Amino acid sequence: MNKVYKLKPIIKSYIWGGDYFKSYRLGDFENISESWELSIRENNTVLVDQLNKPLSELIDEEDLGPNSSRFPYFPLLIKLIDAKDNLSIQVHPSDDYALKNEHSFGKSEMWHIIDADKDSGLYVGLNKDYTKEEIEKKLKDSSILECLNFYKVKPGDTFLIDPGTIHAIGKGVRLIEIQQNSDLTYRLYDYLRKDKNGNYRELHIDKALKVINFHQYENKQIAGDVLTDNQYFKVIRKEIKGEYHLSANEGSFLSFTFLKGEGKVDDIPYRVFDTFFLANKSSCLIKGEGVIIISSVNK
Repeated sequence: MNKVYKLKPIIKSYIWGGDYFKSYRLGDFENISESWELSIRENNTVLVDQLNKPLSELIDEEDLGPNSSRFPYFPLLIKLIDAKDNLSIQVHPSDDYALKNEHSFGKSEMWHIIDADKDSGLYVGLNKDYTKEEIEKKLKDSSILECLNFYKVKPGDTFLIDPGTIHAIGKGVRLIEIQQNSDLTYRLYDYLRKDKNGNYRELHIDKALKVINFHQYENKQIAGDVLTDNQYFKVIRKEIKGEYHLSANEGSFLSFTFLKGEGKVDDIPYRVFDTFFLANKSSCLIKGEGVIIISSVNK
C-alpha cells in the first residue's frame, strides 16, 4: 500500500514577514514569515491533512527508513520563508560543538530561492580570510557587514550553509529552507534595531566566536537536478510534465514541496506550495505539471 500524505503547515508571523504566501494559506494572518512544511518538534508538529492528526502520530506507524535511525529525533525541518525585512546576522554550530556544549545537535541548512525583488540577496560567508580578533572588532563596532559576501539572487539559486558560516536572509527574498531539525542559532548582529520597548535583541557573540569559520566562503553549486547531497540530507529539484512516478527506495522517507504547478498526487489534489510526505518503501504517481523540491535523509 502506498503511503503518501499531504501536510498542513504551521504558520509563523514575525515582524519581518511579508504577504507572499498569504494567498496560498487558509487563515487570517498578519503576515507569513515562515510556513513550516515538515516539522516534528515540541509544540510545532505539522498535521496530516487528510487524517487531521499530527505527523508525529503517523510516523509511529510508518517506516522512516534506516537512514533516519542514526538520529535520536526526526531529522529534517523544512520551511518556506518570506523576508520583507532583513533577518539578523547569525551562525550555527556543528554537531561536535553543540553536542558537547549545548546538549543539542548543530545545524546544516540549504536555501533554494523561490522569488526575489530586484537587487535583493543573501549574506553568506566571509569575503576573505579573517582572524578571530578581526571579526570580534567588526562585531563590536557594528561593521560586520563589510566582511560578508552579499549575493544578489534570482529564482533557482541555491546555497548550502554549513555550520560555522555567517549568514542572513536579506529583505525581499522568498525561499525554501531544508535543514537539520535544530533551532540552535547564535545571533551576531541585528542592524542595531530595537523592539517596541526600546530594547536591542539578545546577541550571542561569545559563543559565535567559538564556532565561526574564519576562512573565505565559496558557494559550490551542483549541476543538474541535485541541489545538495551532504552528510545529512539530499535535495533534488524536478520539473513535472504529465506523469511522474516517485519512489522512496533509498533508505529514507521523502518530503516533496511544489514550487509551481497543479495536479494530483495519486488521488490527492495539489497546488503551489503544497507539501507531501512519502513513507519509506512507498511510491506515488504525480499527474500534472510543476516544479517539486524532493528531500530525503542521507546515510
